[in-house]
Amino acid sequence: MGIDIEPTGAALGAFVSGLELGKLDPDESATVIEALGEHGVLFFRDQDVAPEGHIAFAESLGEIDVNAYFSPNETYPQIAEVRTRPENTYVIGEAWHTDHSYEEAPALGSILVARQLPTSGGDTAFSSMYAAYDALSDGMKETLRGLRAVHSSYEAFGIGLSKLPEEERSERFRDGFRFGPDVVHPVVISHPVSGRPVLYVNRSFTTRFDGWTAAESRPLLEFLFEHGSSVEFTYRFRWEPGSVAMWDKRCTWHKALNDYRGQTRLMHRITVKGCPIAA
Repeated sequence: MGIDIEPTGAALGAFVSGLELGKLDPDESATVIEALGEHGVLFFRDQDVAPEGHIAFAESLGEIDVNAYFSPNETYPQIAEVRTRPENTYVIGEAWHTDHSYEEAPALGSILVARQLPTSGGDTAFSSMYAAYDALSDGMKETLRGLRAVHSSYEAFGIGLSKLPEEERSERFRDGFRFGPDVVHPVVISHPVSGRPVLYVNRSFTTRFDGWTAAESRPLLEFLFEHGSSVEFTYRFRWEPGSVAMWDKRCTWHKALNDYRGQTRLMHRITVKGCPIAA
């Protein structure tokens, strides 16, 4: 029947059908990468993806990037477990962010598979940084093109996680992880696949502009963080059994909605390595 790609009608995202995710041929893999670069996030419904198929899908797109911070699946260490138990009040990733911006070569994207879902809630929201950039004024675009920003893993995984109870922290995150050095990226990058300009900052990992103090950076960063989460740039994905989502970390933000207190939610995530990014 062939591959069908149907845009959501929002600022980002497309539903993809006609693929067996664990058995992509090279042409199908290339189509997925191209569609991901265009739409930012791809959604797949009614998939029966075992862990082996999850890993095979990721490896058909690139090399797996094992996350240094999330607890791995005991049997499949390539898979990070994103788990919320009924007693947890904090949901992993509940603020707008893009993962791995703190790396010299940020990840291409992540593939999330629903394993156990709450009876209601637990959606994931995505925001297009293509659309966020396009909506800026010409003057702001010109200003941002000359800036670079500092990204840090310590802000989120050091200071941030220290606020969690020790038992919760040890279960949901790796013990004894190490923080890499801060990295610097252009505030406006050229997407490696589409070539389109992208606003590349995020609240969780961007700490300041290069050459600026944190205090000097804060007003402009706060404007960009608020701008990037404007509802017209977003799409909210409702998870169902058999759902899979893959998002491009270079051109989207995402957040997990914390609206299912007292219930369990378990997702399996694999991240695919990317390449250095440039203005």
